[in-house]
Amino acid sequence: MNILVTGANGQLGQELRILPNTDAIYFFTDVEELDITNKEDVRHFVDSNQIEVIINCAAYTDVNKAEEESAKAEQINTHAVANLANVAKKSGATLIHISTDYVFGNNSINEPIKEDAATNPMGVYGRTKFDGEEEIIKSGCRYIIIRTAWLYSSYGKNFVKTILRLAQEKDSINVVYDQVGTPTYAGDLALVIKMIAESELRHIQGVYHFSNEGAISWYDFAQAIVELGGVKCNIIPCKTEDFGSTVERPHYSVLDKTKIKQTLGMSIPYWKDSLKECLSKING
Repeated sequence: MNILVTGANGQLGQELRILPNTDAIYFFTDVEELDITNKEDVRHFVDSNQIEVIINCAAYTDVNKAEEESAKAEQINTHAVANLANVAKKSGATLIHISTDYVFGNNSINEPIKEDAATNPMGVYGRTKFDGEEEIIKSGCRYIIIRTAWLYSSYGKNFVKTILRLAQEKDSINVVYDQVGTPTYAGDLALVIKMIAESELRHIQGVYHFSNEGAISWYDFAQAIVELGGVKCNIIPCKTEDFGSTVERPHYSVLDKTKIKQTLGMSIPYWKDSLKECLSKING
């Protein structure tokens, strides 16, 4: 089986790279090897390498900057996704696409969000990711969309590594306590994606949610990072409005994972256990 991974230099792509080898042949690409905004390049790559599964880890994820670079965000999060979906449709490949909790925006009911909950995309990032989902469904290809949230890893830039760096530079850090969700260790998500891609599970078309278990605020998460990371720093709780950001963020985005757990017959690690695993890799 030949599997294409796009955005392979990002957090999730790097985690997929280090998973144990199997009989499947992986083609790890980033923009240097394959420009997914060019449909003809995508078609040629998929056809010439007889790709059976496409795992799209590529995305424009800078929420703040997306407001200034909306055209670029749309190109990567929407148009490039449409290219992958349309090529997958013609070639018969399965598209596994990673999406986000930002497609829901803010909702008035603070309970875990199911896959069929009403969407209300938040900001340019949320809108372009939602439009990408719509392009996939419209294409008629065989697809699996996995929405996730608060992704982190020992690779790339993320909240965990930022907090560790700031904690070493400062005596105290202000972190919001009025945004609640669940962290997702990219290593855990990579395992799920690999399991789906390399088995008959790749035929379970639909939208699924995945994050680690539990529900915490960014403040709680930062506290755990410094404590488990062995760094001394005072984490000070504050409100989102104190930062004066022009980009609205979800106040509650805990994803309901019942569907993916039942479909795959799996359990999902608790967020703190996965954080410990990631920190052990970061600290060597």
